[in-house]
Amino acid sequence: MSARRRIVVLAVVAAACLLGAPTAFAGAGPRPLAAKTPIRLSSDPFTNPGSQHRTEVEPDSFAFGSTIIAAFQMGRFFDGGSSSIGFARSGDGGAKWTHGVLPAITRFTPGGQYDRASDPSVAYDARHKTWLVSSLAIVHPTGGASIAADVVASRSTDGGVHWAAPVPVARGADLDKNWSVCDNTATSPNYGNCYTEYDDAADGNKFHMAVTADAGAHWTEASVPTATSVVGGQPVVRPDGVVVVPILHNGFGGSGSTLVSTIENYTSSPDGRTYTAQNPIHSVKFHKPAGSLRSGTGMPSAAIDGAGRIYVVWPSCGARKDCAANDLVLSTSDDGVTWTTPKVIPLDNASADHFIPGLAADHATSGASAHLAIAYYFYPNPSCTVATCKLFVGMAESKNGGATWTRSTRLAGMYLGWLPNTSEGFMVGDYISTSFADHVAHPVFAVARAKSKGSFDEAIYTTP
Repeated sequence: MSARRRIVVLAVVAAACLLGAPTAFAGAGPRPLAAKTPIRLSSDPFTNPGSQHRTEVEPDSFAFGSTIIAAFQMGRFFDGGSSSIGFARSGDGGAKWTHGVLPAITRFTPGGQYDRASDPSVAYDARHKTWLVSSLAIVHPTGGASIAADVVASRSTDGGVHWAAPVPVARGADLDKNWSVCDNTATSPNYGNCYTEYDDAADGNKFHMAVTADAGAHWTEASVPTATSVVGGQPVVRPDGVVVVPILHNGFGGSGSTLVSTIENYTSSPDGRTYTAQNPIHSVKFHKPAGSLRSGTGMPSAAIDGAGRIYVVWPSCGARKDCAANDLVLSTSDDGVTWTTPKVIPLDNASADHFIPGLAADHATSGASAHLAIAYYFYPNPSCTVATCKLFVGMAESKNGGATWTRSTRLAGMYLGWLPNTSEGFMVGDYISTSFADHVAHPVFAVARAKSKGSFDEAIYTTP
């Protein structure tokens, strides 16, 4: 939904299914180069009026052991949110998948009371063996201008096969951009705590954190400093139980097509329930991509390795002449306080425009041997138009903590006219995701095919 809406939901599993892989640019231009043929995970089953149907956007995912759970919007509305939240599950490291709709969130599913849903985020609580999906649950009456969004979370205690109805994480007039994480280090004093970051768009995008110690059944507010104009936080948990929250500050303004803001972070007390004032990571200059593409305003993607080193990636045009296109840049920290100077990740050709990154670290690796992977979207030609832009999904990996990277791979591609439109532009999502299962990186991303008889054909994909 908009950069201001999101909801947590979990669902009942549907039958196993491997749908056809996308044929990028089928019948309409060049096909992308791809090392692996993407696997389609799901499809929008809804038919309610108002939504742009046969659309799925904005996936998040998480993996633990051989299980991977992904969650995403289904049936995108132009002015925010979707018909509900879908999910896909693999219990064998991505070889086979099942999919379904999280139950009892919106009125388009049995027992649901909200009008729309958005912004799913996936986490796993190893201590309580419980999967969580947090999302925004949105009240948006038909024909009415009033919008309200709560943060909700649903749980699965059987490996993501069945899901319970959502419980409230936080209620507010217009909550947004929730992101969830759990403390899965058995030696941590907070082992089994889970955390959800979100902001209050109705109160100047004010920073909030919620915490649960009972696998998401009950949530309480953490003590946080007064901070506004933040969006897109992605908390990670150090092995000692301290929570670090990289987040975008002042990511809503800017001049022309360039947004000027700061990536910063909040760090918790040892118990994870009190947070310090913000600590700047680096200033950000973000070039808004061409073609009226909705692109997340430069929000960061964060990951942490097995030893507790934190990695943050974001798009930045600071190294380009006239800020004409974005690179993806990486900064790291061993404590969440001191950060390295950002370095450009070498991807594609020198002129391409990169945005919407999804970073992952293999938790079984660390330091100089840390295995990282990043999925992202990009334009080979940053000066394209709505009619000419070719939007690709790319992926690259590093097996030495980001010191060097593999040659990037094009996974799929599409034209903007194949995507659902929103009040903030054509949409694949404000974020994308990558997760490691059994030491293999699994990107999860939205891809569109050409419309057929005016109908969309956009779905969530991964690679085998």
